[in-house]
Amino acid sequence: MWRGLRRILLTVFLCGLLCATLVRFAPGFSADEALLDVRRGEESLQRLREARAREENIASFYANFLLEYLKGNLGESRLFERPVTELFAQRIPTTARGVSLGLFAGWAAALGAGLIAVRWKSAVAELGTRAGAMILQCIPAAVLGLLLLAAGGRGWQVCGFAVALALYPRIVQYVLGLLGQGYALPHVVTARAKGAGEWRVLLRHVLPVTWPQLLSLAGVSVSMALSAAIPLEMILDVPGLGQLAWQAALGRDLTLLVNVTLLMSVAIACANMLAAWRASRSPAGSAGP
Repeated sequence: MWRGLRRILLTVFLCGLLCATLVRFAPGFSADEALLDVRRGEESLQRLREARAREENIASFYANFLLEYLKGNLGESRLFERPVTELFAQRIPTTARGVSLGLFAGWAAALGAGLIAVRWKSAVAELGTRAGAMILQCIPAAVLGLLLLAAGGRGWQVCGFAVALALYPRIVQYVLGLLGQGYALPHVVTARAKGAGEWRVLLRHVLPVTWPQLLSLAGVSVSMALSAAIPLEMILDVPGLGQLAWQAALGRDLTLLVNVTLLMSVAIACANMLAAWRASRSPAGSAGP
């Protein structure tokens, strides 16, 4: 557990530093449209120049940022001219609802399709499932979101179902392979030959073997869901963290972008650590027939 926490801290530190470095050395970083706004007074323009000057030295900026971060001060967004904590309080619930809906719907559809195709040994069902997954995998998540929007969907629900459609093809092919291997194990074949019911075979012999791998995939699917949510929230105009990250990148708001990167890195690292911890505590084998 402690090793996992150290890995999370190191990952978060490196992600934040890499994000700050990439933004700092991106073309046009020093250009700021706000400096050309004639409605701003000289005092406001001077604050913007001072904020830009503090961001020029990336080592100094990131060191000061981490010190304030450890104190609970996330700083102020230069783009929105508001504290980052206020922006997070408004945006996190929307993204959490959309990503949670996408994870639940994507996993439910993938597990259902995988069980139907493998449990009843239907070659047609498995072929259709794989073909459908390959077609969906070729369609970008943003296009799926626009199709759902054109069908009459609205708000974060559209983002959630688009995330589910983006996750489904990646999950279902892995599920098909795991369940197929599980049903081919000798003790499973023996249990079925002795007349064990299909549900008993599935719950007591197949799932215990595949459970650790499925948990590991669940942790990875969190990062895939967050990656899909960023362009979806921007295109569908959903006010979540994905849209905030996109706007911060376009506006070169270094403080806000590093904060969003750290938050998403922590969420992904914690999900992976929890999945790995649960998988390590799950039985590696299964009961005999």
